[in-house]
Amino acid sequence: MHGQSPKRIAIAPESTPPAVTAPAPAPAVAFVALVLANVALAFGPWFVRLADTGPVAAAFWRITLAAPVLALAALATGGRPQRLSPALWGVLALAGLAFAADLGSWHVGIHKTTLANATLFGNSATLIFPIYGFLVARVWPTRMQAFALALAAVGAALLMGRSYQLDPRHLVGDLLCLLAGVLYTGYFILMARARTVMAPLSSLALATMASIVPLLLVALLLGERILPQAWGPLILLALVSQIIGQGLMIYALGKLSPLVVGIALLLQPAVAGIIGWIAYDERLGAPDFVGLAMVAVALVLVRRASGVAKPVPADDLGREEPA
Repeated sequence: MHGQSPKRIAIAPESTPPAVTAPAPAPAVAFVALVLANVALAFGPWFVRLADTGPVAAAFWRITLAAPVLALAALATGGRPQRLSPALWGVLALAGLAFAADLGSWHVGIHKTTLANATLFGNSATLIFPIYGFLVARVWPTRMQAFALALAAVGAALLMGRSYQLDPRHLVGDLLCLLAGVLYTGYFILMARARTVMAPLSSLALATMASIVPLLLVALLLGERILPQAWGPLILLALVSQIIGQGLMIYALGKLSPLVVGIALLLQPAVAGIIGWIAYDERLGAPDFVGLAMVAVALVLVRRASGVAKPVPADDLGREEPA
């Protein structure tokens, strides 16, 4: 297009996998995208509760309604999935399955616990994803980043201390949301690997399409109501959570470290708490605002301290390079 020659695939030799170096410092555009992504994703539990379908069926419609838009956007920006290697197809398929399992368990949990609990436990990737960055990807934090992580952890504890309730009625929902957080971490790890060789829209579109069939099958097996009477909440769920929220999140994943992404996830419980206050009169107290302020300060610190990260090894996924 525009006089450029077609692209070709360059497969890295197995003995010497390429190294992908994280950008330094963290791009401002990617950081803003990350913040906006978490704000958009925080509306997800509210839309799930408003939907008149089953919880897994709501996840199915979130994916199904968003998939054509994401696919068209990917094609419009030059995405060519037929050029991908089998290994990368496998990574995207696993990412889609992990995301389907994450959404299914989280949406069921949302109906079995409080809105704040669901968002907090559903974002347990806040801690798990940075640990992956430290131990596996060898992206070690600076002193300032370590301080920011500790500050964010204290802020999260304040948020959790106010919202978490030791109520047996919430146990199943809490466990399902915690499972969703673990699965969400797996999705992040797989998508971060795919983003080393793919554009964000292409990777998100393919992973999204891989989630459709598993979610539909589970919804049918559970005997849920599939077809809604009111499409509004489902359309908003697909637009705000999947297209905007996940679209911006996957873009940021390819440009920011796991530590920055993990801390930013704490914005979701904070925003969800405000939504719960407005929509369900779940009032916030002084500890909530202190925790929110600490998370905000941690985000500023980790953004300012983002420097050169160590190279993150990329598997032999097949890189698409210009001729």
